[in-house]
Amino acid sequence: MAFDNTVTLVGNITRDPELRFTPAGIAVANFGLAWNRKNRDGEESVSFFDITCWRDLAENVAESLSKGNRVVVYGRLDQQTWENDNGERRSKVEVIADEVAPSLRWATADVTRTEFKGEAGGSAASGGSPAPGPAPTHSTDEEPF
Repeated sequence: MAFDNTVTLVGNITRDPELRFTPAGIAVANFGLAWNRKNRDGEESVSFFDITCWRDLAENVAESLSKGNRVVVYGRLDQQTWENDNGERRSKVEVIADEVAPSLRWATADVTRTEFKGEAGGSAASGGSPAPGPAPTHSTDEEPF
């Protein structure tokens, strides 16, 4: 039996996307997302999510989005577990993004198509060669739109 752990979130970016590169040259960007909702009493509550983007998506997100932008994120849940300095087990759940797009509910956007980099999906910084890291959840051998 297969389980699907995909999630779609719409919210505001809480910190500018931070773009870094792994030792293998793979781009990775992280940012925070806040999702606001009102309950039946009219009280507002907020949930915060850590979002991680890889490869071309990471570079495009870092170049295009900033704190305060409203976005739509589609991805999968991933749980990280580690031990802190005191030997206590800690864990957190983050979203590994497959798609990130600006929300057009209260804004407009100009879309600029970037050059398709082929199956490797690597950046110029990575030399375009495949490298270890999270496997994409979709085929990268076809050009988008």
